[in-house]
Amino acid sequence: MNELYTQILTVFMGFFAIMNPIANTAAFVGLVGHKNDGEKRKIAARSIILTFIIIVLFSMLGKLIFHLFGITLPALRIAGGILVFLIGYHMLNGSGSKLHSPENNDDSDIAVSPLAVPLLAGPGTIATAMNYSASGSTTGLLITVSVFAFLCLVTFLCFVFSSKILTVIGDGALSITTRLMGLILTVIGVQMLIEGVTEAFHITG
Repeated sequence: MNELYTQILTVFMGFFAIMNPIANTAAFVGLVGHKNDGEKRKIAARSIILTFIIIVLFSMLGKLIFHLFGITLPALRIAGGILVFLIGYHMLNGSGSKLHSPENNDDSDIAVSPLAVPLLAGPGTIATAMNYSASGSTTGLLITVSVFAFLCLVTFLCFVFSSKILTVIGDGALSITTRLMGLILTVIGVQMLIEGVTEAFHITG
């Protein structure tokens, strides 16, 4: 039972750090701050739903994707570890990662891009989801999907109450939160790299 709780906590912290709902709330305000409350809720809901669908698909089809492209689990963990580490490194230094930075702000469908992709369901989030569910066990998949669903709900609430949240926490707290999430991500990235390299040596050894 303790192992189950540890796994749930690990998955939650991994997703929470890489999605960083507080920092992404600031991005959400920057993108839709000029819209009314009703439009904000619709955009928030659509972006969260799309994000959840994308991550669930990658979590469920991880093995199929592996076989289709000849990808091994160690390779995924090494690549995912590098991505997660880079995102965390940029956040730790107080700057946003280019993997999470929107390149266009077209109001026609902000929910799809840049909110859902790449802000929420970016390459780091996808790699993290596939890493946690790649073992193929039903328990692992259920934990990954359930924890991510909960985090999606948290993120949605942050988006809906974005103006109030940013007013309360202020710019200083936002910066500290971003750096703390960056530290957690760099550690998770290094751990994924260590696991990937270790497994790769076992396979080739």
